[in-house]
Amino acid sequence: MWRVTWLLLLATTVWQRGHTTEDENAQSPRHVSVVIVGSTGDLARKYLWQGFFRLYSSQVGKGYTFSFYGGGLSPSEKGTPLLFEILKELKCPPELAAERCALVKEQFLRLSQYIQLKTVEDYEKLSQQIEQQLKQEDMVEAGRLFYLSVPAFAYADVSSKINSTCRPPAEAWFRVVLEKPFGHDFESAQLLAAQLAGFLKEEEMYRIDHYLGKEVVAQILSFRKKNSNFLEPIWNRHHIERIEIVLKETLVCKGRIQFYDQYGVIRDVLQNHLTEVLTLLMMKIPANLSNSEEVLKNKLNVFSFLAPLGRNSVVVGQYQKYTEEVQEELNKTKDYFSRTPTFAGVGIFTDSPQYDGIPIFMTSGKMLDERVGYARILFKNDIFCVQDYSHVSCKPKQIVFHLGHGALDYPAILVSKNLFKPSLVSSVWREVTEHKDISVLGLPLSDYYIQTPVAPKEAYYVLINKVLHGRKDSFISADNLLASWAFWTPLLDSLVQAFPRPYPGGAANGDLLNFQLRGRELAYVNEAVVNVIQQGQDENFQVMQGKFRGAEMVSAWAKELVERLASDLQSIAEEVIQDEGQFHLVLSGGSSPIALFLQLALHHYTFPWHQTHVWLADERCVPTTDAGSNFRTIYEQLLQHVRIPYFNIHPMPVQLNQRLCVEEDGGALLYEKEINQHVNASSFHYVLLGVGQDGHTASLFQDSKLDETGERLVTLTESPVKPHQRMSLTFTAINKARRVGVLVMGKRKHELVTQLSRIKGESAKYPITKAKTIQKLQKVSDSPQSESQTCQPTTAGRGTSWKMKTLRRTWLPLELILRRGR
Repeated sequence: MWRVTWLLLLATTVWQRGHTTEDENAQSPRHVSVVIVGSTGDLARKYLWQGFFRLYSSQVGKGYTFSFYGGGLSPSEKGTPLLFEILKELKCPPELAAERCALVKEQFLRLSQYIQLKTVEDYEKLSQQIEQQLKQEDMVEAGRLFYLSVPAFAYADVSSKINSTCRPPAEAWFRVVLEKPFGHDFESAQLLAAQLAGFLKEEEMYRIDHYLGKEVVAQILSFRKKNSNFLEPIWNRHHIERIEIVLKETLVCKGRIQFYDQYGVIRDVLQNHLTEVLTLLMMKIPANLSNSEEVLKNKLNVFSFLAPLGRNSVVVGQYQKYTEEVQEELNKTKDYFSRTPTFAGVGIFTDSPQYDGIPIFMTSGKMLDERVGYARILFKNDIFCVQDYSHVSCKPKQIVFHLGHGALDYPAILVSKNLFKPSLVSSVWREVTEHKDISVLGLPLSDYYIQTPVAPKEAYYVLINKVLHGRKDSFISADNLLASWAFWTPLLDSLVQAFPRPYPGGAANGDLLNFQLRGRELAYVNEAVVNVIQQGQDENFQVMQGKFRGAEMVSAWAKELVERLASDLQSIAEEVIQDEGQFHLVLSGGSSPIALFLQLALHHYTFPWHQTHVWLADERCVPTTDAGSNFRTIYEQLLQHVRIPYFNIHPMPVQLNQRLCVEEDGGALLYEKEINQHVNASSFHYVLLGVGQDGHTASLFQDSKLDETGERLVTLTESPVKPHQRMSLTFTAINKARRVGVLVMGKRKHELVTQLSRIKGESAKYPITKAKTIQKLQKVSDSPQSESQTCQPTTAGRGTSWKMKTLRRTWLPLELILRRGR
């Protein structure tokens, strides 16, 4: 069924102040016209009309009068009976007595009518009808509210018609409520936002996420602020062990397949509902919780600290009957297989100084063992219990924002008694003192302080009421929407070809979906039980034998290749440090070494970083804060995750005197001088190079004057692609190195590797061939004082000997060295 969306209009000054400007105490009631476009759809039937009925019943006699229009594509003779079947089923709000409710319901039905809304002329008739009623009954117009219960692809068309025909006079507000999905990735969300901006002002749009109307979610900020005396000292990385944001469902996707198979669990739940909860938990608490602008600004700031998500940040699954349901509902053949995940677990980290290092687990799925939603903050427990482990101080310290369902079965905020006794978040909340004999997340209810709403309210009613009063803090701004999609889209792109793990559903899942954190990577606890093998063009490939520059060629599948290279690097570093005390490592930029950086950061905890110096093979002439900076890539993917002394990091000085790579500034000479000061005989222990598709390495290109650098170690070069200016080590510096590794990744370089493997000498076409093959060398010095202090004597008091093993090795993934068999 079509999703319903509220369209509401709000004056700019109203939104900026976070409240309406209308005088609710005015003697003359002010009239509100409510229009639900798509009024007989599934969402309207289940939630919207019930929410509006409760809104109406709460506002009777309080300064507003109302008219309700149910719009749809069907003609009136067909739509009217459908609408009134829905209206007859409306339930009385709990605060109304039965007799009073019957009267209010009768009034509500008289004020409601169905109207066809298909063409521009239909919308013009609607506007005329609203204006005629206002004139006939001599009513002052407060505003017009449109709720669009239509597919997202129709938003722009409907908004265009509303904008051109149904705007109220300037003194009345105009508010439009829109419901997810707001696109399926960053690009589509950006396009939709641009389309809507052509018809509606940002302050007129209320993008609704019904999770923000759930009473526990709506009170997260209030809870944090009212208990700040207790929370402020412990709401940080020194005290929080982990954060969990969970939505589990027992239902299947049947009936929603047409929508769900295009979106999947991440787009359907994580990108919106659970991300909104995340921002409320991590944002800076506004000075004024009623200031919509401050609330939205602080939420937006959270995204600037979130670490990027990659393929190893997630595990995905799919319940076993899902593909069968897709085949049935979408008329697919029996051999069709859907890769849409119905379960996902994601590990999120932030670079915020307040939360750095805290793992945030976000998970949701269909066909799980129970229906429950919660956010859990688990604190570190610094108490060691020698005995009496059941004592309250030995139990987990945690705060649980329980959204409903589950064993507890009601919305509540729970604080373990070994933390503190919290203040009530609101005057309409109460403390729970009678406890069921159940446990919530490992603790019996008697071990918690619990508070819950006195009279729970449905989320849509809560949000509809906020729309009426112009409160935008519980809605999603365009900036926040795009920031969320920018965060999630790279992960979604990485999963396009991923096969989700099958799971049977319900209790039968057992521990099949349990996942664990390894460094900052997520993986299932148990190995996969099913391997899906796709037959295709790779069937007839065979390994191509060859050498590169007369040295060893190491080939393996990409994952194994990176693992072996990382292990070799650590072994070499440990060997060098044992002999000399320090290890000088040169790294290249680009995309090829990123997997290696992550492997070192997340899996090689014993790598001797304290004795390692990191240098750059080349750098683009851009500020280090620029996304294209090689140093920034190395820092974000490696250096910030390891404990390396600040003085051991040597970025290239491309920016001097507030300008970039000007020869007169002497940046290349400065870097060369730094190399000579720190590196024995200017001979790096290991240089890791890549190769471009044109055969360049570092920033040494085909048209560069490579032979004019002489004995210089560092030079400025020109790249054929932007940014053109570069700084690079020369081949003099590279060929002095004791070991050189050439890492080539990416299937597009297959032809290049084939050509390089056939070249025996140097080729002007391929600069990488200027990296010379050097044999193993052994150097003996009778004057230890003349050598760098990093060289460790093998025999004290005598002539010192040390070995310099200079090797060339090419690292190739098997994807590159496969060729089609004949």
